[in-house]
Amino acid sequence: MDKYERIRVVGRGAFGIVHLCLRKADQKLVIIKQIPVEQMTKEERQAAQNECQVLKLLNHPNVIEYYENFLEDKALMIAMEYAPGGTLAEFIQKRCNSLLEEETIMHFFVQILLALHHVHTHLILHRDLKTQNILLDKHRMVVKIGDFGISKILSSKSKAYTVVGTPCYISPELCEGKPYNQKSDIWALGCVLYELASLKRAFEAANLPALVLKIMSGTFAPISDRYSPELRQLVLSLLSLEPAQRPPLSHIMAQPLCIRALLNLHTDVGSVRMRRAEKSLTTGPPLAPGSTGSRTTSARCRGRLGLGTRESHNCPQQVPVPPGQEAQRVVCGIDSSVILTVPGQVLACGSNRFNKLGLDHLCLGEEPSPHQQVEEALSFTLLGSAPLDQEPLLSVDLGTAHSAAVTASGDCYTFGSNQHGQLGTSARRVSRAPCQVQGLRGIKIAMVACGDAFTVAIGAEGEVYSWGKGARGRLGRRDEDAGLPRPVQLDETHPYTVTSVSCCHGNTLLAVRPVTDEPVPP
Repeated sequence: MDKYERIRVVGRGAFGIVHLCLRKADQKLVIIKQIPVEQMTKEERQAAQNECQVLKLLNHPNVIEYYENFLEDKALMIAMEYAPGGTLAEFIQKRCNSLLEEETIMHFFVQILLALHHVHTHLILHRDLKTQNILLDKHRMVVKIGDFGISKILSSKSKAYTVVGTPCYISPELCEGKPYNQKSDIWALGCVLYELASLKRAFEAANLPALVLKIMSGTFAPISDRYSPELRQLVLSLLSLEPAQRPPLSHIMAQPLCIRALLNLHTDVGSVRMRRAEKSLTTGPPLAPGSTGSRTTSARCRGRLGLGTRESHNCPQQVPVPPGQEAQRVVCGIDSSVILTVPGQVLACGSNRFNKLGLDHLCLGEEPSPHQQVEEALSFTLLGSAPLDQEPLLSVDLGTAHSAAVTASGDCYTFGSNQHGQLGTSARRVSRAPCQVQGLRGIKIAMVACGDAFTVAIGAEGEVYSWGKGARGRLGRRDEDAGLPRPVQLDETHPYTVTSVSCCHGNTLLAVRPVTDEPVPP
């Protein structure tokens, strides 16, 4: 222990004491497990050494890192990575029955999925996967699985027969005394996913026999219907009574629900906050007065270029727009594009699902029949949904599945999907018609911006309003009515005026100008 300085005892495990220590060489905090071996049986000594053997084989960002082991005072000392954010079980307990956002659930789940895949690749069974053995970093964004004390290294296609693990997470085949392989860890993975979605364990009972009966029958309360059908189905598949019916880890990772979370994980974790390319504005020189076109570039295309085809272009192409229309702003979304012209009209192309571009030809109070719905436009087309086609527009922006616009009179309208409350209405409406944001009636709005599933509006006096999906601080406020417009409290220490707003996937940027107290001329 000459290389370490003990700080405090942080836990007591089945085999010994867990110390938080400071490594003197680099002043790094580490965990040291102190396991007395003198009075242990041969089997207990083997179990203690097993964790060292397992950890040496593993090297993954979502697995607790092993540093070294040594003998001191007739005890085996194992030095490993310290995770200061506590356990996932503690994180869940602190939620106080406030359900997690599905995005947060999947953010944690896919990290556990990657870690378990790494473990299984080395033919290791964890055998005690549970929220108490899943640890968090100081920001509570990165998860790491640990406690490999009862893990087993298997030969290829072999199965383990010893019944071990925490009762609430034990699989049906263990309850029956049957042999098992990786599918038992997948059952425990399902229990962890259920716990993330419900904030409680899937299987609990007053005593062990009652718990075993529950597990054997596979009966558990369904997770909240606020979550997507894909997430609910994933829970059911992981908790299938028959091991053969539980999907392998590779199949789980290939599901669209997990692919999205995996992509976000690798682009968000450790990244520098910046605008995403898919939401960038054009950066070329401004158009000369009287110009009748814009230029676009893309490596992949679904009609979003407005060139009349779905072809991709690696070089700038002149975009045909109607005569008399001068582009003043271009907005690029994930599958569509919009041009705001000098007369205050909107030209749009690409995907119009949910009528998010306003291309359906609608009169006030009208809903289109299915055959009248415009699902896609390959060329830039004038917005056709009332009342936005009847008044000049000052501002327009695109989200993933919705859009927002501000009229010359200062009214704010939203249209498209309202799955996350991004339209600012009290009900989860399914209408394809643009709706005026009721919470902003009587307030003159100057500009609007859309994130992936949220909206931000700026009032004429510089006040900021937000609504929609609030996960990860998107809205800049903490109140529960995320689907309704509410003012965002800004720092008033140094007065300033908001001059522009821009949103990307999950962030908002305000450009401001300081307010100076200039003397009034006599």
